[in-house]
Amino acid sequence: MCSTFSLAAKPSIGESRGKIWSLQVINSAARSELNINIPREKNSIILPRLSTQGMLQSDVHICEIAERQSLANNLSDKGDAFRSKPQLDAMFLDEAYERCRKICAEYAKTYYLGTLLLTKERQKAIWAVYAWCKRTDELVDGPNAFCVSPAALDRWEERLQDIFNGHPNDILDAALTDTVSKFNLHIKPFRDMIKGMRMDTEKCRYANFQELYLYCYYAGGTVGLMSVPVMGMDPDSSASAQSIYNAALYLGIGNQLTNILRDVGEE
Repeated sequence: MCSTFSLAAKPSIGESRGKIWSLQVINSAARSELNINIPREKNSIILPRLSTQGMLQSDVHICEIAERQSLANNLSDKGDAFRSKPQLDAMFLDEAYERCRKICAEYAKTYYLGTLLLTKERQKAIWAVYAWCKRTDELVDGPNAFCVSPAALDRWEERLQDIFNGHPNDILDAALTDTVSKFNLHIKPFRDMIKGMRMDTEKCRYANFQELYLYCYYAGGTVGLMSVPVMGMDPDSSASAQSIYNAALYLGIGNQLTNILRDVGEE
């Protein structure tokens, strides 16, 4: 994505997103075996609820996303009853995941190293998610971005729906289709990332913090929400799924804000 805040030139969002993924993978993997407990301290900071010009928790539907994705946490069989598995050839899927791995290793080297801390099944799933995000980002930040039209984004969103319906259009889509069936990913964060791509085709500067905050949700917060079910949550943790999803959401937004501030200094 290529949008900026009003004080900055075009930030290197592709590089920024790679660093966001790296932090999420490394932090989540390091804590995956720990009993996560997030008590609220007396003087803890509570992020403000933004006006309708910005992003509200209700707009993100964080409760719905957390409830849906938690059904298949830790590769539970509960997800199987929620969505039927697509019938995809095992050798075909192996090739699909391998291609996703290569995309991740080439374009997000630090993040890729972090994924190696995960189990084999989770590695493949996070590679599939990353490959889709990379391809989505390339629509508006790649060599052919100048000719991307609203109709092309409409078609990409239709392909996303096909993935979640179990009907992939190509081999890379097949990897995400299989991942969705195993981890019960919610479609909304993926759709919201495409909304961010639409924003990139319409504007390149933001007038206030509320607009910037919304952009950072599309660019980084969505990645956090996609990642939680793949990373997994400790079933013995006393932390609620809601609090973990909130933390992932704000981590993604915070990292994106930090990366934009870094770009202001560099550019």
